[in-house]
Amino acid sequence: MAHATRRRARRRAVLGAALSGCALVAASAVPAAARPAERAPDYVALGDSYTSGPLIPRQVDVACARSDHNYPSLVADRREVASFRDVSCAGATTAEMWRPQGANAPQLDAVGRRTDLVTVQIGGNDVGFGSIIATCARLAAQDPEGDPCRRSYHSAGYDELTAAVIRTAPKIDQVLRGVRERAPHARVLLVGYPDLLPDDGTGCFPTVPFARGDFPYLRDTGKRLNLMLRLVAAWNGAEYVDTYGPTVGHDMCKAPGERWIEPLQPTSPAAPAHPNAEGEAVMAQAVLHELGRGRG
Repeated sequence: MAHATRRRARRRAVLGAALSGCALVAASAVPAAARPAERAPDYVALGDSYTSGPLIPRQVDVACARSDHNYPSLVADRREVASFRDVSCAGATTAEMWRPQGANAPQLDAVGRRTDLVTVQIGGNDVGFGSIIATCARLAAQDPEGDPCRRSYHSAGYDELTAAVIRTAPKIDQVLRGVRERAPHARVLLVGYPDLLPDDGTGCFPTVPFARGDFPYLRDTGKRLNLMLRLVAAWNGAEYVDTYGPTVGHDMCKAPGERWIEPLQPTSPAAPAHPNAEGEAVMAQAVLHELGRGRG
């Protein structure tokens, strides 16, 4: 009797396993159109001026220099979303994730438990994009064929810009942790910065008024910043969006119509050393490409 009971138990176990396997096969055979669709996400965009799109028509928030043709708006238009909040603001640093910026609330206030998708592009102002450009342009007159900016940033015996990138890493880490605390189930994409200067290290004075030897130095600084962002994203389980690669060959040294980053004297509506409308569209495509890959 005991043997019969054990045999029946084994048969039930085998049958259960078989039915489970059939269910998995059947589920994989169901056409995609017949499966339940994912709920349209609640999307929040955080970031600085590279996100907000200063001077690109149409400006919808003058205080933050925010365009309705920046990459978050284009992503929201191309991808079905249940709601969309873009709180990116020109001049933002990682500190503005937690503190007001003028009349604008802390950016992280826009992220909540119902948020499903977050894009973040921050860190450039922490490293000092604006002051670096001003310093290098000023020093170029002293030695236009040399590398006076690189020498200046090495005068303390180490590379101050590399140190600034390293100091920014824990700040980015805190931002991503802050997003995760507020929206534990959200898909989080950390967006890198585009290619501002020729990737081959060549110069283009006077379009970009830097000394010849400082072009490769500043290019490498931008790459270090993006590498840091990639590593911090991976550490936090976020996805990194590469916008440098897709913009190579369209930096601010290129001719009007070819460049997606405007030089210090823009010829298309955009802030100096910032993406124009085409640059924002390319960054949007990079974000959409990452979203199309599924969760990383």
